[in-house]
Amino acid sequence: MTAVVRTPRPAAAHKARPDRARPGAERPRRRRLGGVLMAAPALLLFGLFGLVPLVGVVVLSLSRWDGLGSLGWAGFGNWASVLADDATWQALWLTLKVMVVSWLVQTPLALALGVFQAPRGRLRALFAVLWFLPLLLSAVAVGLTWQALLDPSFGIGATPGLHWLAKPLLGSPELALYTVIFVIAWQFVPFHALLYQAGVRQIPVSLYEAAAIDGVGPTTRFLRITLPQLKYTFVTSSTLMLVGSLTYFDLIYVLSGGTGGPGTATRVLPLAMYITGFQAHDMGRASAIATLLVVFGLALSLLTTRLSGFTRMDSQQEGM
Repeated sequence: MTAVVRTPRPAAAHKARPDRARPGAERPRRRRLGGVLMAAPALLLFGLFGLVPLVGVVVLSLSRWDGLGSLGWAGFGNWASVLADDATWQALWLTLKVMVVSWLVQTPLALALGVFQAPRGRLRALFAVLWFLPLLLSAVAVGLTWQALLDPSFGIGATPGLHWLAKPLLGSPELALYTVIFVIAWQFVPFHALLYQAGVRQIPVSLYEAAAIDGVGPTTRFLRITLPQLKYTFVTSSTLMLVGSLTYFDLIYVLSGGTGGPGTATRVLPLAMYITGFQAHDMGRASAIATLLVVFGLALSLLTTRLSGFTRMDSQQEGM
């Protein structure tokens, strides 16, 4: 037998080779980079048209400017004046009232219409189209139309059988705000009904079939199946409704003739901001009110999502 002689390997061969990256190690990094690149245009537009004007408004709230002359530094004088003015707190109270009453009126109506429109059918589709028409109209057109319809002399109050409407609904300090809330609901209920309709159509039919086999009635099915499955739709609709109440300017402006009247009965915070800036020519105080609106809207949105648990995004169909 011949002996096999093994030659020793060089010392460098015994050194640990550098670990090569696994094939999938770079995938999360590439995904993050791809996500950033895809979101970059939206972030750029948001910063250009959202953050930059907001910074300008904050700076303007610390200045003294009538809209035409030169800027002057006012410090926190505008803020002190706005927060000490009773008209600001009254406008804030009216804004909160519009927000709460609008939510109480629109939510049940939108939920009922959404549940009614969810099943397939030609008649329901026709009703859905008719109910969606107000949302296609501009706020100015809606305001002018309802201003004419609610005229006590020539509006719908002059129709036989509807004489009880022949009263100055928009001219009464007690009824003007609630009339405005009615017009707002007439325009925006179709949008929220569309959200609930889409939410109901996502609920598995097997849940209703199993409940029907067990002999569960329609009311119990609605309370035990439909409402729990619409949890996040309810949160989304409520957030849009509450935060959107802070932007009701054009409709109230048209219905009140640009004054927030009668008196200050409908002068909500956005309208007070406009009157302060463009009628009283005090852009500094108007910018302070605008900043107050932004802060209030952000706080309301964060509070709504935090209390509802919407940020966790749990699946409503887990385990099915």
